[in-house]
Amino acid sequence: MKQIFSKDFWHLPAFMKNRKIMLIAIFLLLLSIVCEIMAFIVNPVLGLILLVLVLLTIGVAFFTLKEITEDTNEYISDLSYRIKRGEQESLIKMPIGILFLSEKDEIEWINPYLQKYFGKNEVLGKKIADVDEELASLIKENYKKKGPLEVAWGEHRFQMLIQTDIHAVYLMDITRYAEIEQHDQNTGMVVGQIFLDNYDEVTQTMTDKKVSNLSNYVTNELSNWARRFKMYLKRVDDDHFFVVAYTGVLKQLEDEKFKILDRIRERTSKQNFPLTLSIGIAYEDDNLAALARLAQSNLDLALGRGGDQVVVKTPNGQARFYGGKTNPMEKRTRVRARMISQALQELMSQADQVFVMGHKQPDMDSVGACLGIRRIAAMNKKKCWIVLDKDNLHSDVQRLMEELEQYPDIKGKIISTEEALEKTTEQSLLIMVDHSKPSISASKELYTKLINRVMVIDHHRRGEEFPENPVLVYIEPYASSTCELITEMFEYQSKESEPINKIEATAMLTGIIVDTRSFSLRTGTRTFDAASYLRSVGADSVIAQHFMKENADSFLQRNHLIDRVEFIGDHIALCAGEANKVYDPVTAAQAADALLTVSGVEASFVITQRRDGKIGISARSNGKVNVQVVMERLGGGGHLSNAATQLENVLVNEAREQLLDILKKEN
Repeated sequence: MKQIFSKDFWHLPAFMKNRKIMLIAIFLLLLSIVCEIMAFIVNPVLGLILLVLVLLTIGVAFFTLKEITEDTNEYISDLSYRIKRGEQESLIKMPIGILFLSEKDEIEWINPYLQKYFGKNEVLGKKIADVDEELASLIKENYKKKGPLEVAWGEHRFQMLIQTDIHAVYLMDITRYAEIEQHDQNTGMVVGQIFLDNYDEVTQTMTDKKVSNLSNYVTNELSNWARRFKMYLKRVDDDHFFVVAYTGVLKQLEDEKFKILDRIRERTSKQNFPLTLSIGIAYEDDNLAALARLAQSNLDLALGRGGDQVVVKTPNGQARFYGGKTNPMEKRTRVRARMISQALQELMSQADQVFVMGHKQPDMDSVGACLGIRRIAAMNKKKCWIVLDKDNLHSDVQRLMEELEQYPDIKGKIISTEEALEKTTEQSLLIMVDHSKPSISASKELYTKLINRVMVIDHHRRGEEFPENPVLVYIEPYASSTCELITEMFEYQSKESEPINKIEATAMLTGIIVDTRSFSLRTGTRTFDAASYLRSVGADSVIAQHFMKENADSFLQRNHLIDRVEFIGDHIALCAGEANKVYDPVTAAQAADALLTVSGVEASFVITQRRDGKIGISARSNGKVNVQVVMERLGGGGHLSNAATQLENVLVNEAREQLLDILKKEN
């Protein structure tokens, strides 16, 4: 009877069939007992009669319940047999590999489904490592991991689950689904824009026949390249191509690092018509129009970094750069300088006042550019404020500030961040010079306040970080310095306004001298034209040399850094400053410059701790090593031959190890 009233019994399917009968029987039994008690109270004779009826009812109920119990027991027994048989059949026949191991990693049992992956080899009683070393390694690596894991074994992919308490391994073959997923990943849409960087400049002096031959050569090379990787290529105009491919193809292109750049550059150079490509590629977006816009943006980024490179980027991912191995070729024209100058005048005319600022730890190029912009603003009858951190200046800039004491009109226009924030209005214009990264601006707060009224003038290669919505951008990586770019604008200013004065011209000339290392690096004909103009308007080379003089502490500190040099391979010089010792960043840059003068050194890196607690790395090269790419890997940037970065929350030795890891990968 205990079984009858158990909770599980009442929910068995067999019992449910007779549940109504059983409930009726129990109800009648209870009713009979109640009636019997009432009958004995009212009439004993009637009670005896009813007692007989009750006994008969109990008998019937007993035999009925017994029959139901026997049926139920038989059902439970049959169900248990079927469940156990199903378990045994599933172990043998279900499409999941099952493997039991002993504590000594010997195979105790596998089901027939898993046996087919071992072929006809006998595996029972053997160690898993002797049977299949790859599978043994997978089990060992993932033994203590919880949950199912996706692994590759041989030519198949499996979802593997390890039950450690019974030493069981379960393997579900998901190769087909993995192939479908991989196919889906490999067939995502990729859109690219290809631009011939200097096509107009190269073909300007060529005959029609040579232009046609060059055009046919480039078209054939790109067509063969597209055919090899099964891409769609369409020529839009003389120097512009459009390409469509799949993500699987993009991976192949990245694996070979877009060799098409090197091939076309080398082949055209041998013909004395050096031509380079810039490519912008976008993917991972279902909106084709958005992909096309992103591809154009990536192409703009490649061109802003000097061309001869590829930028690959997803809508929300970080850009990946390929190429950029050569120094950018000078291709800006005076027409562009005039157009920028006119656009700048228009922006100034619409603004109530102008603010100009360089980067943190300003050098002479940064400060000289600020002075140049202030003079252009004055020529256009606009008030211009120079935002500068006067408490953190290197010796050359400090000497310039002392010299400016003789020019109260200029000195009074140099203000702090706090003063600038008080003076700004919605109609103010902010000009960022010698940098394009808001994070390294002299005042990030001022940039944030005037975020929609920002102009950029810079000669460094553009990086991923860039003002969100600049009103005008003038980035020329082909220029030696920002001072050179701004000097060219003076030619297009009003002749009736007060011209640039001696101290401004001298500061700008010093900026050019410093950035070109006395006209030895990144120097073109336009550089000498700019220097010549500045000399003609009063720039004093003697004062410039005075600005650039080192003080004794800087001289000793630079030599101390050089004394700690170590050579990485045959062509790279690296020196790290002492831990917890603060070095001037300009001194570190000078040490890097000095190391580059050593015979055989193609690149130099100097690692030092700065006053703000960050670790600074100054990098220089003679053009054979792209130090910009190295510094970008560490969050910095710059030029192919002149770059730097700043690292937070690391020590000098840790920064050194990070740099060495990147140099090994690059080589």
